[in-house]
Amino acid sequence: MTTSSLPLRTTVLAALALTQEDSGDGEAIELRYLRQHLDATGRDWVARARERLTRPGSEDAGLVMLGEVLGLSLVELLAVALVAAVEQDPMVGRAVAYLQAPVEASRPTLGLVSSALAPAASGGQEALLLLTAGAALGSGLLTRLREDLPLCEQTLAMPLPLFLALSGHDVTWPGATLGSARLMDAPLPPSIMDGVRRHARFLAGSPRSMLVLRGTSVSETRTVAAAVAMTLGRAPLFLGAELQRGLGPFLIQRGLLPIHVHDLAPGERKVLPNVPYYDGPVLAITGPEGTLDATDRTVLRWSVPRPPSEERRALWESSLGAPNLAEELARRHRQGAGRIAQLGRLARQKAELDGRPAPELQDVLAAAWEAESEGMGTLAEPLMDAIGDDAIVLVPQVKRELELLLARCRARDDLVHGLGPSATVRYRAGVRALFMGASGTGKTLAAGWLATKLGLPLYRVDLASVTSKYIGETEKNLSQLFARAEHADLVLLFDEADSLFAKRTDVKDSNDRFANAQTNYLLQRIEAFDGVAILTSNSKSRFDSAFTRRLDAIIDFTLPGPAERRALWTTHLGMAHELPAKELNRLAATADLAGGQIRNVVLTAALIAREAGRSIQPPDIIEALVHEYRKQGREPPSELRTTPLGSADGARDTWRR
Repeated sequence: MTTSSLPLRTTVLAALALTQEDSGDGEAIELRYLRQHLDATGRDWVARARERLTRPGSEDAGLVMLGEVLGLSLVELLAVALVAAVEQDPMVGRAVAYLQAPVEASRPTLGLVSSALAPAASGGQEALLLLTAGAALGSGLLTRLREDLPLCEQTLAMPLPLFLALSGHDVTWPGATLGSARLMDAPLPPSIMDGVRRHARFLAGSPRSMLVLRGTSVSETRTVAAAVAMTLGRAPLFLGAELQRGLGPFLIQRGLLPIHVHDLAPGERKVLPNVPYYDGPVLAITGPEGTLDATDRTVLRWSVPRPPSEERRALWESSLGAPNLAEELARRHRQGAGRIAQLGRLARQKAELDGRPAPELQDVLAAAWEAESEGMGTLAEPLMDAIGDDAIVLVPQVKRELELLLARCRARDDLVHGLGPSATVRYRAGVRALFMGASGTGKTLAAGWLATKLGLPLYRVDLASVTSKYIGETEKNLSQLFARAEHADLVLLFDEADSLFAKRTDVKDSNDRFANAQTNYLLQRIEAFDGVAILTSNSKSRFDSAFTRRLDAIIDFTLPGPAERRALWTTHLGMAHELPAKELNRLAATADLAGGQIRNVVLTAALIAREAGRSIQPPDIIEALVHEYRKQGREPPSELRTTPLGSADGARDTWRR
């Protein structure tokens, strides 16, 4: 081994050997171990160490590079080399403990290191000052242990991930996740990749900058962030909430790009902590709410867009391998690249299980339900029944308004294409509709019909789970709900929505102030909602006027007339009855019931008929009608009363009058 090729570890051990006089052949094994390194180095170990810095070997290349970036002095570099040697070689720890006796420590103290490395301090500086005020301790590359002791008795250590990284091991940081080179099953679309390259160029030219990525799906936003990192030639490191000392040197040594991940509540503002001694670019990802800032960096913000229809078609075709189906899905659904890849994978699995060569539309729709089976948590309830055209009976005007709303939902992606600037400015693709009407007039059924025609899952918001007595929790729950629905392209149904979107009141106490703040948030968030939201209520007058102005459609579900009631009786009874057509006409003309109430009558009549072991007959309908009217606190029409109640003969006689 030539002296110019000696590693820094050997030179620092030679420096330790010179702190003890040569006592001859009877000296301890620890001293003999140190003197072997002194013999290899010679007494001019400082010159050997400086030569090593100009021509570092593989053992010291990482440390020398890190020292150049951090501006470490020779004393600090040698101290780091000694601390690393203690972690790696038990004999070095024994030698250090021998030199420090009676202090019981195998890690070097500041006193031992500063005295042994004093000749390496340049310009008359004290080695102890170089160590305590230098970048090695300031950056967290080295840490002081037992800080309750005097400074000279405090020991030096190194965070384990840093030691492993300097030793050439592929490790990650505690509480962080190292991104992989494979982004996702489907590539990012061209429009987003253009944004990735554009923002990467900005970060490369402005190292002291931070890019905040905002999106409704954390997984998709992480993918975009990873693409930015890899465009910069770095690997992404996704960080948690707590940052530990030593992260800066770790990022530099491994060539990583830090990516902060935060899920902020509405109105929450968070200033990201500075990573000491790290001057490279920083990324941060968050949801649609809150604000991320930095005190010492230029902040650039990018809301990751949803890919346009043509790019969605290419993504669907890549995911499914079915061009015609991809065309239809791209036109009807507004999902991002990650969501399309997920649904395509699930749809292919379902087709394979059923023994079909390629997935079909029903496979994609089933995959959408499967993918959201747990995603909405306890905030919303899935309404999975498919509602066909024959299951919904409405007056012609309401049916026409529903058809227009369906067309509005289908065209929401490109509705303003070709229109003037007054139409395109501030246009949002979300659709918000209010269904008004008395109970049982078909509002919820119409929402199910709309979702079925759109081919989208329908979720009814659980207001009891969403609302909270704790300040800010309701807004946070709603934020999660809206973000999830936007990512998955769901239809949200707010039943009895006036309990959430009620009028703002005069502020008389703190409760009024918080209630108004909650309403203000809802008004802003639903206006920005990018999906389809259906609200139901018994009366429009209960809503805040500012909210009704934000609605795309208000449909009044009136009580059905005789023609609609006859259709409702027919579609509910099916073929399991013995009612002649003229009796159905009489029912429709005399029983002024809504669709939900007719459903209740038919179900009760079916129960009566089943107990009697036959199909539904007129007396069963009469008895069920009486029950339904009395449940409402009303008297049934005189034409439909039975005497005595429940008597089949009396019911038949009354029916024939």
